[in-house]
Amino acid sequence: MAKIEIKNRKGQNIVVLVELVENQKGLAFVMHGLGGFKENLHIIAFAEAFREKGYSTVRFDTTNTIGESDGNFEDATITNYYADLEDVIAWAKNQEWFQKPFCLAGHSLGGICTALYTEKHPVEVKALAPISTVVSGKLSFEANSKYDPEEFEKWEKSGWQIRESKSKPGVMKKLPWSHMQDRLKYDLLQDIDKLTMPVMLIVGELDKTTPLEHQQILFDKLPGKKEIHIIKGAPHSFMEKEHLEEIKKIFKNWIDKI
Repeated sequence: MAKIEIKNRKGQNIVVLVELVENQKGLAFVMHGLGGFKENLHIIAFAEAFREKGYSTVRFDTTNTIGESDGNFEDATITNYYADLEDVIAWAKNQEWFQKPFCLAGHSLGGICTALYTEKHPVEVKALAPISTVVSGKLSFEANSKYDPEEFEKWEKSGWQIRESKSKPGVMKKLPWSHMQDRLKYDLLQDIDKLTMPVMLIVGELDKTTPLEHQQILFDKLPGKKEIHIIKGAPHSFMEKEHLEEIKKIFKNWIDKI
């Protein structure tokens, strides 16, 4: 395992974790979601599944999250997370272990970023796993306003959403309304015809922010080899041991097929 600091296009530090396997069959990039970090339990589970199937993996903390990279969470946007993904892949292309086509997997905001990258560079991507993914800013806006209308209205009026991190208790996450305005610029459905490679979706049964109905809209429009899995009793982020084990098993079965 190697932990490396690289610079993004803005000159900020991004901390990258590269885990190489012997007799590498392939390469996979694994990306966390909004306010997440490379050591989230589900991110580790996705990466472990790839490594156990002979893929070297790259995980990283985007800037503007609560991991080890530079920036402030209140500046987090899909635009900045996506740019960091592009910059990490561009850096990887100059490393001796780089291999393409590679696999991409991401959770939530990381899901939409990996899928947007794939739509722009389909020949580079062997297979895609956008897990509990944001499908579009519009659908995300609707789900957030329906899920907790009071909090959503307060966020829009006050300009701030303030929540405690579930994965790092005690860390408060402040997000400005401009984050949602940025999110509204993005929609995976616009160029979905580019996603002809194998695509796997996973969603928690109790996910209210990127619910099954959104995943179903995405799934139905995917043109290639595709599968969707629902994790019973699971919310948006996966933290329970049995959910993580189930997800890892699903990933490994899928990797065998790609």
